[in-house]
Amino acid sequence: MSESATGLILRTRPLTETSLIVHWLTPHLGRIATVARGARRAKSPFQGKLDLFYLADFSFSRSRRSDLHALREVGLRGTQSALRQDLHRLRQAAYAAAFIEQATETETPLPGIFELMTGFLDCLCHHPSAPQLVFAFELRFLAQLGLQPDLDKIKLTPGARQIVRALIQGGWLAILRLKLTKAQTDELRQFLHGFLIFHLERLPKGRARALADD
Repeated sequence: MSESATGLILRTRPLTETSLIVHWLTPHLGRIATVARGARRAKSPFQGKLDLFYLADFSFSRSRRSDLHALREVGLRGTQSALRQDLHRLRQAAYAAAFIEQATETETPLPGIFELMTGFLDCLCHHPSAPQLVFAFELRFLAQLGLQPDLDKIKLTPGARQIVRALIQGGWLAILRLKLTKAQTDELRQFLHGFLIFHLERLPKGRARALADD
C-alpha cells in the first residue's frame, strides 16, 4: 500500500548504476530512506526532482524486509537553489543535516525538528550566512532533544548568556540582527563545542567548516 508524505532531502547516494537512495526528513514519519529505481537514467520521471535540500511531496511503498522503501512519485515544492550558489551556506546546511542524522532515530515523528530545519534553510536562502545562525540551530535542536542548557548554571559571561537566551527565543531575522563581538563568537563556539560532545559523545560532522570564516 502506498503512503504519502512531505519531506526534505537530507542526503542521496547511488545504489546501482541506475538507482538512487534518498534520505528524507519528514514531520510525521521522521527520517526515512527510499530507493528511487531508475532515477539516474536520463528519461527517469524523477529527473530533476531529487537533490540535496529539495522539498517535495512524495509517495512510497514500505518494504517488509528492510528500511529501504520504494519511492513511487515526487512532486517538487522547492529546491533551495540559493544554497548551491554559496559554498558557506551549503556547508551550514550540510552540517545541520549531519546533526539531524547523528542525533535522531529513523522513522520517529520529528515535527519540531522538521520545522526547525526548514526555517533554518529558508533563512540561509534569503540572508547572508552568519555563525549565530548555526549557534541558534544547535541550541534549538538541543531543546527539541530535551538538552537545552540551563541558563542559570552555564559558565558564560553575562553578555554571552544574554545572547544564548536571544538565540533560543528570537525569530531568525532577530537572530541575524544580533551583533556578536569576535570574543563572544569564540566563547559561544567553544561552549557549544564542549556541550555537544558531552551530550552527543562526538561533534556532528562538518561543524568546523560551517563555522569557518568566509
